[in-house]
Amino acid sequence: MPSTEDTTVPKDRPVVPPTRRDRIAASGSELIGGPIGRWAWYGGSRLTPVRVVALVAIGMFALGMVQKMPCYEWAWFRGAGSQYTHACYSDIPHLFLGRGFADGLVPYFDRLDGDMQYLEYPVLTGLFMEVASWFTPGGGSIQHREQMYWMVNAGMLMICAAVIAVSVARTHRHRPWDALLLALAPAFALTATINWDLLAVALLAAGMLMWSRGRALAFGVLIGLATAAKLYPVLVLGPLLLLCWRAGRLREFGAALGGTAASWLLVNLPVMLLAPEGWKKFYTFSQERQVDFGSFWLIITQRTGRSLEVETVNTWSMVLMVLACAGIAALALTAPRRPRFAQLAFLVVAAFILTNKVYSPQYVLWLVPLAALARPRWRDFLFWQACEVMYFLGIWMYLAYTTSGDAHKGLPTEGYQLAIALHLLGTLYLCAVVVRDILLPERDGVRRDGSDDPSGGVLDGARDVFVLGQAARPTAPAAHTVEAAQRVSWGVRPDPDGA
Repeated sequence: MPSTEDTTVPKDRPVVPPTRRDRIAASGSELIGGPIGRWAWYGGSRLTPVRVVALVAIGMFALGMVQKMPCYEWAWFRGAGSQYTHACYSDIPHLFLGRGFADGLVPYFDRLDGDMQYLEYPVLTGLFMEVASWFTPGGGSIQHREQMYWMVNAGMLMICAAVIAVSVARTHRHRPWDALLLALAPAFALTATINWDLLAVALLAAGMLMWSRGRALAFGVLIGLATAAKLYPVLVLGPLLLLCWRAGRLREFGAALGGTAASWLLVNLPVMLLAPEGWKKFYTFSQERQVDFGSFWLIITQRTGRSLEVETVNTWSMVLMVLACAGIAALALTAPRRPRFAQLAFLVVAAFILTNKVYSPQYVLWLVPLAALARPRWRDFLFWQACEVMYFLGIWMYLAYTTSGDAHKGLPTEGYQLAIALHLLGTLYLCAVVVRDILLPERDGVRRDGSDDPSGGVLDGARDVFVLGQAARPTAPAAHTVEAAQRVSWGVRPDPDGA
C-alpha cells in the first residue's frame, strides 16, 4: 500500500498550489492565513502535502464517528425511528447479529435463519466482516458486543480512509492538494461507517495510484481485489481498454486484465468451489432485488402508483448502462485530446449509479475519489456534495416518516422524491462539466499547466495510434487557456522510431 514517505515531485513540475488556481480554495484559505505567497518555499517541513491530507481525512472520519454517537449510545437499540431522526443509521451493528457473526457462524458456509439464507456480500467484504468479528469481545450483553463490533469496523475502515487519501494525493504527483476535496468532503465523513464500501474504494484508489506509476500488473491485482469486495471497480477496465486502444498500449492493458482475473479468482474460487450456494448469494440477491431507495425507478413507481417488475427494471437498467457506455466509448475515441483516465473512470461509475435500481447513501463513496481526480474544482465539487448531503438527510427523514405511524414525523414521499432528484441532478451536473473538460481540454484544470494525464501511467504523453472523427484530423497542436490566454502544448513522448 502507498505510504506518506515518498512524496517527491518532479523537479520540472512544482506542486500546484490550489489557492492560486481556484477562487473558492483561495477564499477558504483565509481561515489559515490566506493564499500561499509568490515567494513561498516548498519543502523543508515534516507536514508534507500528503501527510496533511491524510491527517485531515482521518480527522473528518473521526467527526463522522462522532455524528454516529446518538445511535452508538442508544438509538440503534431502542426502536427504528430514533436512528433515522438522528441520521446516524449504520448496517454494521445490525448485521453483526442478523448475519450470524455474533453466533460465530462462518459466512457463505453456514446457513442463516430467516429470509436471508446466506451473507449477501462479495467474498472479500465478507472476510473483512469476519475478521472484525474476531476482534470483537465475546463477553457482555449483545448490545455491548454490537457497539464493539461497530467500533472495530470503524477502526479498520479508518485505515481504508487513510489509504484512499494518500493514494489520491499521490496519484497526481504535482497536485497533491487536490486530495483535500476528498478529505474534506462532508458526504464522505457522513457515510463512511454506514457499510463496508470503503474497503473496495481503498483498493480501487490504490490501484489507480499503481497505474499512474506504470505498474499495470499491480493495478490489475488491486482492481481484482476491489471487485472481490464490491462489483463496481471492474467497470474502470472498460475506459482503460479504450484509452489503451487509442494510445496503442494494449500490452499493458493485457497485464492489467490478467492481474484482475487472477486476484479475483484467488479470492473467490475457494468459496465458489466449497460453498457454491453461499458464494452466489450476492449475485442472485442483486438480480432479484426490487426497486429500492434513491433511484429514479423509485420515483416512477411512487408517482405512477404502479410497481415495476424486477426483470423489466433489470433489462432497462442494462440497456441504459450500455447506451451510457457507448457514449463514453465514442467520447474516448473522438475527443480532440485523449481523455484522462480519471475522467472516464468517473463517468462510467457515475453512469452505473445513475441507472441502477438502488442508491444507498454510502454509494457516494464510490465517486468521491474519482471526482477529486477528474474535476478538481471546489465550486463544482461542493455543489455536488451539497446535493449528496441533502439526499443523506432526505432518506433518513423519509424513513423516520414511514416508521412513525400516524405521527408522520419526518419527510413525506414528495419531499423524498425531491431529495432523490437533487442527488441525480448533482451527479449529472458533475458528469456534464467532466464531459465539457474532455471536449474542451484547454478548460481542464489539470491540463492547464501543460500536463497530459498525470494518472495515466503509460498513457501520459503517449501518441495516439487510433482515433475517430475530427480527432483524426487535428488542426492545431496546442490550445489556449481561458485565464491567461497563453498557448498550452501538451508534452508528447518522443517516438522511438523517430517519426
